[in-house]
Amino acid sequence: MATTLPDRLQTPRLILRAPRPADAAGFFAAYTQDSEVARHMTWRAHTRLSQTEDFVAFCIDGWDSGRSRPYVLALQGGEQTPIGMLEARLHGHMIDLGYVLARRHWGAGLMPEAVRAFSEAALALPDYFRIQATCDIGNLASARTLEKSGFEREARLARYTVHPNLGDEPGPCFLYARCR
Repeated sequence: MATTLPDRLQTPRLILRAPRPADAAGFFAAYTQDSEVARHMTWRAHTRLSQTEDFVAFCIDGWDSGRSRPYVLALQGGEQTPIGMLEARLHGHMIDLGYVLARRHWGAGLMPEAVRAFSEAALALPDYFRIQATCDIGNLASARTLEKSGFEREARLARYTVHPNLGDEPGPCFLYARCR
């Protein structure tokens, strides 16, 4: 199914837009090399800008192919400066979300704002019925982000995701969803 998701979303404080090659330096400076940001992610902190450039190229390919919508998050008035990302991985009628935010923006309610805006836009379309996301059971901030965004916890999944910064074996995650 070709994506019908918007190319751009705006909230009172954020712009969600398509990734650009120039975003790599901004991501690297903002968060990809921050081990505390990477702690609950499925990737290790980047040590070289080239790693972030490869990631951005992968995101652009996902966007162009229609397999995903990796939205860059930027503050209103600063569209050229990425502060995070919300990736929507498309699976037919369902969307699987992942997200990350630069540490200096934690605690300001920006990620719930982005997740809520995206979810409302996606669920208003006839193609999508479910949006889901998982988070490590120790990532209480991520769980709270989903709850603030209207998601309900559906399950605790055992041995579900490898978070390489926490260990080499799959660990438990919470599954959250928002449906129409």
